[in-house]
Amino acid sequence: MDQQVCAGRISAPSRIGACLVAAALLLPGAARAFDGWHVEQATVIPGKTGAWDYVSLDTQHNRLFIGHRHDGLQVFDLAARKMVATIGGTAAASSNGATLIPEFDLGISLNENGSIIPFTLSTLEARPAIKLGEELDTGHYDPVNKRMVMNMAPDKEGTDAIVLAVPSLEKLGAIRLPTKKMEGADSDGAGGFFIAARDTDTVYRVDSKALALTATWPVAGCAQANSLTIDRANRRIFLGCRGSDKIKPSFVVMDAGSGKVIYTAEIGGGNDAIGYDPGLKRIFLANGVGAVLNVFEQVDADTYRPVEALGTRSGLRTLAVDPASHKLHAVAAEGSADFAKKITTTVSPFYANTFRADSFTVYTFARD
Repeated sequence: MDQQVCAGRISAPSRIGACLVAAALLLPGAARAFDGWHVEQATVIPGKTGAWDYVSLDTQHNRLFIGHRHDGLQVFDLAARKMVATIGGTAAASSNGATLIPEFDLGISLNENGSIIPFTLSTLEARPAIKLGEELDTGHYDPVNKRMVMNMAPDKEGTDAIVLAVPSLEKLGAIRLPTKKMEGADSDGAGGFFIAARDTDTVYRVDSKALALTATWPVAGCAQANSLTIDRANRRIFLGCRGSDKIKPSFVVMDAGSGKVIYTAEIGGGNDAIGYDPGLKRIFLANGVGAVLNVFEQVDADTYRPVEALGTRSGLRTLAVDPASHKLHAVAAEGSADFAKKITTTVSPFYANTFRADSFTVYTFARD
């Protein structure tokens, strides 16, 4: 701050205004009109490129785990900017991504064939696969109850979310949910565990210890509730919603105590991930169809505003937030919709199903 200005060398009204502006700029976390998010690094991974899904960040070892499906669970060293390993057995099992549990030095590959492959996080050594069912999308860790809640394939009436003990990975039972599209989930850090359901536009609260559904909250203004993360300090649920022919794709904030919707705003199409940086007070939504990364500011627990929408590569739909470096990590490749093959039209009539070799790219985003 300019001490000469504030000391009184200009008129009082001008001095007060100048000092208030200068003070605001120096305050930690002061609101900014534009963050200037941009690609800081982009690393192309040579080789035949296949489909991918979730990414997870191991901050202790500075590694990004990439669910590259039939290419396996790949491990990318963020400092060296190169792939350093593929977790054993995960290519054949087709890995969708990993859940990382550093407190037990444990990683778990979540595989399309209905199995999980545990591995030691520090050494990357794989353990024997554990078969849970015919098909598996992803899984989520509840750190309070030391449980894994698994997104399994549904039956005609709903889904049995299998619950495993951590670190033993012993099957404890299942929680029956009236949805065929379990999606994002997170813990509030106080015993509550929340799951988004894309087909019912609902958030379910479950007790992973008692194996019980404890609350069902329809989400007003949200069509196809997909990604979910929680601000534990303020007990707020953040949702990414894909939208429908009647409701635009949206970012939704809910009260984790009551299920009340606090805020909604439009986002890009094809949302598949949402992340939160509590230090920056920023929420990020990756939208692969719209090729846009929406950034929102959390002014306080009940007040939010859009900061910017960064244009990205088509298909960049999952991300990992590093709350220490305040950077984002994501992946994408050059893709096409080949009409001779099956297209996932529930996401987009032109959703990519074919990817060009030597185009798979690991992106790191930073702000100005």
